[in-house]
Amino acid sequence: MKILVINCGSSSLKYQLFNMDDHSVMAKGLCERIGIEGSLLKHTKTGMDTVEMEKPMENHKDAVALVLDMLVDDKYGVITDVSEITAVGHRVVHAGQKYSDSVIVDEDVKKVVKECFDFAPLHNPANLIGIEACEHAMPGTPNVAVFDTAFHQTMPEKAYMYAVPYEYYEKYGVRRYGFHGTSHAFVSSKAIELGELDKDNSKIIVCHIGNGGSVSAVQNGKCIDTSMGLTPLEGLIMGTRSGDIDPAVVQFIAHKEDKTLDDVLNILNKKSGVLGISGVSSDFRDLTKAAEDGNHRAEIAIEAYAYRIAKYIGAYTTAMNGVDAIVFTAGVGENNGAIRKNICEYLGYLGVELDDGENAKRGEDLVISTAASKVKIMVIPTNEELKIAQETLALVK
Repeated sequence: MKILVINCGSSSLKYQLFNMDDHSVMAKGLCERIGIEGSLLKHTKTGMDTVEMEKPMENHKDAVALVLDMLVDDKYGVITDVSEITAVGHRVVHAGQKYSDSVIVDEDVKKVVKECFDFAPLHNPANLIGIEACEHAMPGTPNVAVFDTAFHQTMPEKAYMYAVPYEYYEKYGVRRYGFHGTSHAFVSSKAIELGELDKDNSKIIVCHIGNGGSVSAVQNGKCIDTSMGLTPLEGLIMGTRSGDIDPAVVQFIAHKEDKTLDDVLNILNKKSGVLGISGVSSDFRDLTKAAEDGNHRAEIAIEAYAYRIAKYIGAYTTAMNGVDAIVFTAGVGENNGAIRKNICEYLGYLGVELDDGENAKRGEDLVISTAASKVKIMVIPTNEELKIAQETLALVK
């Protein structure tokens, strides 16, 4: 069976076509600048170089049609007819409290996605556009919504409730939802295999850390807590997001700088994090170079970033009354051994011992702790697209 995975942004569309017989990627690509002059398609057929072509794409319907044309193209295609695609899996960011699992899309599902526009205004509208574009291009082919928030819906009330008047929860659904759920689900499951753990008696902390970042506590295969909240702004220090702050900071900055509430939230989302502290970049390659050159603010940004992650690991160890494995994934988690080591230096109280040789590797599933370490430390590259494909296949086969 062949599953097409779609991830739509406001002006972009990422895709991968999977052969689910062996989970191989047949082709993948990216449509950029949808609705903007200079629309560009980057398409890679497995085993061939990436081809780039500038094509007008006024909307996501145009982008989906172009993707399907490329998949059946004589030279760059990998299938002979669109009918070979069994189903389409879509990344959808927010499902509120409605869905705790992936679902086949129908009108009720689309209604829920639309109702959550306020929670994810940059993502849910684009996700819905992608679904409807596929419905238009491939009538009769099932579409499946795989929600970022779904994996975290097993959190207990004590973990997801905010200490604000309860009426805001009842009226507006103000609570903690969590994000990156597809990644946390995929990585925690792989950690059980790699660490030879008992799924029904396991305590795993997943650190999905990159430009965006979140930590989850996964006990017996289910999420019991995660660092992001109503929006992705809560939790860790990130590339451009502040993470946890005193809420009064918003009012303080607004008054001092004569800014609106929206202005300050834009600052906290797009101009804060390690970029805000360092003044250099949200990219850790740039930060590392600046720190090595003696830039004190870059040094502090890196230290604060690692410190916040270590604090969450400590908190979630307490929440689960122990931990069997700590897993690093995503851009920084998979590729930055120095950051991993910095974080693990706080974890001596857990009996953590890092194997420096293994920690220097990248690009594969790794156990980077020593045999004597009381907690397994792992690196597992995330594969959200494969997880979406697997969820989609499970619903339609």
